[in-house]
Amino acid sequence: VQLQASGGGLVQAGGSLRLSCAASGRRLSSYDMGWWRQAPGKAREFVAVIGWSGHPTYYGDSIKGRFTISRDSAERMVYLQMNSLKPEDTAVYYCAAFGGGRYFSTSSYHYWGQGTEVTVSS
Repeated sequence: VQLQASGGGLVQAGGSLRLSCAASGRRLSSYDMGWWRQAPGKAREFVAVIGWSGHPTYYGDSIKGRFTISRDSAERMVYLQMNSLKPEDTAVYYCAAFGGGRYFSTSSYHYWGQGTEVTVSS
């Protein structure tokens, strides 16, 4: 599975962005899919995960209530709708395919996209 994240950019605090993750090489239908982020100088942080059927969904505490993960019916795209963005949301965002284990562990994800950069200005 090859993953390509897109949709990042520069946005003012309070604004919104929608990230997309496209898959090639294999359908995503059999994978739970997650979003992670990494700010400069910090460890990679869990953002959200969605089950292969669209359920369940889990979110990191820092973005709960502001971000929404979804996937389309064709199972080749996963999205992250980010609202009420804050400067602390600035990071490179990665989509990843879950391979088993704990949702909140990077080692549980077997395929990673290249990342898309999100910058939130104050």
